Amino acid sequence: MSSNNTAPQVTSSVDLVDWRPEDKAFWESTGKRIANRNLWISIPSLLCGFAVWLMWGIITVQMANAGFPFKPDELFSIAAIAGLSGATTRIPASFFIRMCGGRNTVWLTTALLMLPALGTGIALQDKNTPLWVFQLMALLSGMGGGNFACSMSNISTFFPKSQQGTALGLNAGLGNFGVTTSQLLIPAVMTIAILGGLGGDPMPLVKDSATLIGKIPAGTLSYVQNAGFVWLFLLVPLAVIGWFGMNNISAVSPGIGSTAAALGRIILFYGLALVISAIGLYLYLPAPTGSGLLSGNGMWVVLPLVCFGTLFAMKAVATGEMKENLNKQFSIFSNKHTWSMTALYVVTFGSFIGFSMALPLSITVIFGNTHVLDPATHAWVHTKNPNAPSALMYAWIGPFVGALIRPIGGWISDKVGGSIVTQWISIVLVVASAVTGYVMFLAYHSATPEQYFFLFMGMFVLLFAASGLGNGSTFRTVGYVFDQNQRGPVLGWTSAVAAYGSFIAPVVIGGQIKAGTPEYAMYGFAVFYAVCVGVNWWFYLRKNAYIQNP
Repeated sequence: MSSNNTAPQVTSSVDLVDWRPEDKAFWESTGKRIANRNLWISIPSLLCGFAVWLMWGIITVQMANAGFPFKPDELFSIAAIAGLSGATTRIPASFFIRMCGGRNTVWLTTALLMLPALGTGIALQDKNTPLWVFQLMALLSGMGGGNFACSMSNISTFFPKSQQGTALGLNAGLGNFGVTTSQLLIPAVMTIAILGGLGGDPMPLVKDSATLIGKIPAGTLSYVQNAGFVWLFLLVPLAVIGWFGMNNISAVSPGIGSTAAALGRIILFYGLALVISAIGLYLYLPAPTGSGLLSGNGMWVVLPLVCFGTLFAMKAVATGEMKENLNKQFSIFSNKHTWSMTALYVVTFGSFIGFSMALPLSITVIFGNTHVLDPATHAWVHTKNPNAPSALMYAWIGPFVGALIRPIGGWISDKVGGSIVTQWISIVLVVASAVTGYVMFLAYHSATPEQYFFLFMGMFVLLFAASGLGNGSTFRTVGYVFDQNQRGPVLGWTSAVAAYGSFIAPVVIGGQIKAGTPEYAMYGFAVFYAVCVGVNWWFYLRKNAYIQNP
């Protein structure tokens, strides 16, 4: 088609037939405007996805403060369920754009978040709501984690290669502010009746709580249910804007059929991922929540079972053209760069999301208690620390920095190459993880752990900053290494595997804290980062690299 024809041909108001982002004349006259419109609708939709997915880290803290009758391990199981299902739903979401269209996918995956938001709000109105209801809501909130894979796949198809790092960095970086938004907004909205009489009655706190600006004493009336209801104020208008403002690209999503059929595929594959997540969680979680068959170190068995079980189930139920589309996209698994980029994306996004989930708990346990060695028994005694910092006041800072700096990583990578940026941030992660582990060791063996708190927070902020920069650089590399047909599925797949960091990091750090050796978790992460420094150098930076500094 001639580059003189700059007006996109459409089969409907949302389907773009003529789409040539690498054609400079087309891009400047037509493509840039359409691409940017889709990007700026995508960003707040993705932000809500992150917020709803990760809201349980804050909700469970507030449920304990409000006196819900659940044990700590039961509350932690809720956050674990959200983490695992959020990572698993990314697997089918990786393939939605080609099978279902960008507009159809982003609209429905955003609208579906109303289910856990509304259901959570209703469940939190009553302390007698059974545990399984909250676990179900956490499972459904995992759909918000899946949104990242399809959102990034979609945006990657709208922009030319020269702008991949910046566009994907903006989408992911600003979308990642959903983590910080959740951590700041939920404690704040619990203090007011945002829905008036429709939102239910408040309940008194039985323990002290906090917001960004200070502590909230026990006995204060709290609208805990607003933690779910508040997201409806964003999700409802975003669903309307997404339906009317976004586009499908026909060349990227050929033969998707009717809109109803496309939406049906999304529901089918999300349903499969949620069911398989539930089975994996049942095998892992201890009784009475699960069977406990694969508890403890069985996590390393459960994760690949869930991951590859979801892929197998997708292929098993797909028929006709849907199966043909899946087979084409599954070709990414025969490309060695898919696996190198998966490892490198675990370094960056896996660290970001894992530390986001683990940091509040780490602050609470390590600095919330004093740690004194009993000379008679030679055992460490942990008692409440009156000078403890509040996790709700500080935990948001790291994710905020990581999200804020993410687009900058993409922008720098567009200038100097993605792999060189990935190499330097990986080296920083090696050193920072080791130092953070040592600081955790000092604090966990101190009668005054608060003296190490700001050094601890500074090191974690450095970890978040490095992982944020690296997110942008890996996006640039994926956009450069893979063609348009494989770029989206690869972005989705790597993000799915990395998202299991939201399950792994809290389990590993929590397990080592329980064993009295929290530093070992961080030392282990440092070793993994060091291995990936070698992987990045071998694939992309050595003299005879497969692709030189993409």
